[in-house]
Amino acid sequence: MRPRLISLLIIAILFSLAANAACAQKAAKDESLRKGETRATLDPGLFNDPRVKKAYQVAKEIPWILDSIYCYCMCEESPAFKHKSLLTCYVDKHAAV
Repeated sequence: MRPRLISLLIIAILFSLAANAACAQKAAKDESLRKGETRATLDPGLFNDPRVKKAYQVAKEIPWILDSIYCYCMCEESPAFKHKSLLTCYVDKHAAV
């Protein structure tokens, strides 16, 4: 009974790892959830604060992810900002404030 349980556990772990890898690969290429921000993000080198610099670098590296996430700073509803997604915060200095 014990060897069978171990075998089932190993199979479950391998299946889980394969499923996670497949999902990660699909997410890296899937742009179907984008909300339409087409402007480029600002250059991370414009900022001195290392945390802000890193945030802008991430936005530059995975824009399709940030463009598929709702911006919770409520700038989408703001008549002054009218952001399309979280990515919009990184096309200007809004995310650095």
